[in-house]
This record gives sequence, structure tokens and C-alpha cells, in this order.
Amino acid sequence: MKDFNELGLPKALLARVAEMGLKQPTPIQAQAVPHAMAGRDVMGLAQTGTGKTFAFGLPLVAAMQRDGGRPGKRAVRGLVLAPTRELAKQIAESLRALVKGSPLKVGLVVGGAGIVGQINRLERGTDLLVATPGRLIDLLDRNAVRLDATDFLVLDEADQMLDMGFIHSLRKIAALLPNERQTMLFSATMPKLMAELAQSYLSDPVRVQVSPPGKAADKIDQVVHFVEKPGKLDLLIELLDTHRDERALVFGRTKHGSEKIKRQLEKAGFAAESIHGNKSQGQRDRALTAFKSGEARVLVATDVAARGLDIPEVRHVYNFDLPNVPDNYVHRIGRTARAGADGAAIAFCAPDEMGELKAIQKVMGISIPVASGEPWEPVEPPKRQGRGGGKPAGGTPSGNRQRRRRRRGGAGKAAQKAA
Repeated sequence: MKDFNELGLPKALLARVAEMGLKQPTPIQAQAVPHAMAGRDVMGLAQTGTGKTFAFGLPLVAAMQRDGGRPGKRAVRGLVLAPTRELAKQIAESLRALVKGSPLKVGLVVGGAGIVGQINRLERGTDLLVATPGRLIDLLDRNAVRLDATDFLVLDEADQMLDMGFIHSLRKIAALLPNERQTMLFSATMPKLMAELAQSYLSDPVRVQVSPPGKAADKIDQVVHFVEKPGKLDLLIELLDTHRDERALVFGRTKHGSEKIKRQLEKAGFAAESIHGNKSQGQRDRALTAFKSGEARVLVATDVAARGLDIPEVRHVYNFDLPNVPDNYVHRIGRTARAGADGAAIAFCAPDEMGELKAIQKVMGISIPVASGEPWEPVEPPKRQGRGGGKPAGGTPSGNRQRRRRRRGGAGKAAQKAA
């Protein structure tokens, strides 16, 4: 399908698409929109940067323009759920561009922003509401919004919502929605919990897929450096110095660690910003604005920035710390090579990250080329002598990973707060 005219969109929406300069539908749009226009539930599998927002936005706006009507007091006609504030804001901006010139209104509710203003705006009713699950639950608990008249539901980046521990919030939201509705679920990967999520939300869905889960963009040049933890920062500065005029995105594992990297880069003379869960929404917005405008050339982030953010000029993605969830590596490096451009993904691997690297390569089905160093060999911990026998003091790498997983048991709530 090479033309938006073939999607069955109303004339007013086709005219708006033409005004926006959109020439032809992307593969996910070409596959998903006709089914959605026919009223079917849709499960779409596609990586970020493939045009998923308009894959659900076009049929949503088309249905609302066709049906007419206005939302009731505190009611929502169409609900779009996204895992992070940044992605929700980006979706809202795209949908507002799509409905420009029409009576349809798009609302946005996310954490980190004043809830009183959001309550006041919701009082009048909303055609299309874009929300993060945590803030939506807060508003539902205050009776500030109703979902009993919601005809359309979209779950975007559903797999990340599961990773962030939103499954209980999603179940609560689902119980408040009408049984008779149209639902679209979009995801880049298919974890086991997704089947439960799909069963709870979707009715006889059509499944469309444009790229296999775990596959990165073809134009991303991936390499890995095997480097001890203390040497990571020096290596990062050395590599960044070779392309100071190009945008680079650096991923850290923790909020504190990411902020420390940002401060060290500023000391080294780089214009750097950071976004993570300890930043207010205003601080995160200003950091992204500076990065998009080129005022800052380096953005340091936790995985809050791994999904959905569309910054075409990002040429380099650094995995300063490898992610604990291998699928997140794919989403991180998907921030480069956008819209057909070339990009580079550089990973740093310390000795205790070999397990993460192997998991990433297994998910992707590739062996990432080595740029420097050699793969680390597992080190047998010393035997502890004395009472209790000769049990190892340090444990095997596998045991260390199990302990790390236990320590991360409360990560879901922390991730929800960050969103």
C-alpha cells in the first residue's frame, strides 16, 4: 500500500495528512489501519520509530470524526496509555497535529505536573486522552475522570509498561472500561505476560507484525568495548571527543549514576543534560528541548528515554551500563538510525556485565563485534575456610545475578514513580 487514499480515511483527515507532508503510510500503518478502520481489535508488533503513533492515531481520529458527538462531563471518548511522561507527551503532540482544524481535543495527564490543572481540564470532558497509568489511577481515585463511556483504548509500548510494573494498574483500569470498545495494543517485544494482557484487553484481535522482536534497525553499526568499570568514563570522554558536533545519547543504569556521568562530562567540557526519575517534569522537558535544539550535544538518561522518543539527529548511542532487561538494549539503540539515517551503538561491558551481554546477543541473535578489549572470563571466587565447610565467599556469576534480581524486587514501584 503506497498511498494514504487507500486506507479508507475521511476526506478531512486525508487533507490534514497531506498538509502535514506525509507521503505514504509506513508498513505498520499500512497493515494496522485498515483493520482498525473496520472496527477490529489490533495487536501490532513493531520497533519504535516505525510510525506506530499514526497507526493507531489515524483510525482513532477517523472514527471520532465520523461518529461526531462530544464527551460528557469528566468522560473520555478515547484513551491512549503510555509508560513514560516523555512518550505520552510526544504522542499527545502528534495527535494534536493530526486533529488540527477539527473540533476534537487532545488531553495529556502525566506525573510530575500539577494535578489540579489536570483535574480542571478533565472536568469538561476529553475526546482523546493520553496518560501514564500511574497518574490516571490518581485521577480515577479522585473521581476526576470517567472511563465508562470510553469507546477506544490504545496501549502503546505495552511491553515496557509490564517491565515497569504497571500490570496491576492496567488491570484496575481495564475493570472500569466498557466491555464494548475497540482496543489496539502496540509492543516491540512479546514477553510472556503480554498474553495475559492481550486476553484481558483485546477481543479476537488481528495481529500485525513488521519486524521480528529483538531486531534492531539495519543501519545501526554496533560494537562493544570490554572495559573495567573505572575505565568507562575515560573511554566515554575519548569517544565523545571524536564527534563533538554530533548528538549522542548515553544510557546509565541508575538515576544517581546517570547524574554523576552528566556532571563528569560537563567538567570535561561537554554540553550535557540528563533525564531520569529524580528530575521534575519541567527539568526533563528543558533537558530534552536543549538536546533537540543542539544546545546540548550529549543527553545522559536512564531507560526512561529508551522508548518512543523521536530525535532524528541522534547519531551515537552509548550503553555506558548494559541494561538488566536485554530487550531494553534494542529499544535504547533504536534512538539512532531514525528515518533511514545511519547510526552507531557503542556498548561498554565490565567483567560483571558478561551475563547481560550474553543475554542481549541471544535476544538479538547476533554476536556484537568487539571494538576493544577481550571478553571477560568467569572468575572462580576463592574458597572460604573455616566453620561451615568450604563454601564460596563470592558466589558464581549466576549466583550474583540471582542476588541482583532479589535486590531489584521493588523496581516496579520505583519505575512507576519515575514515569
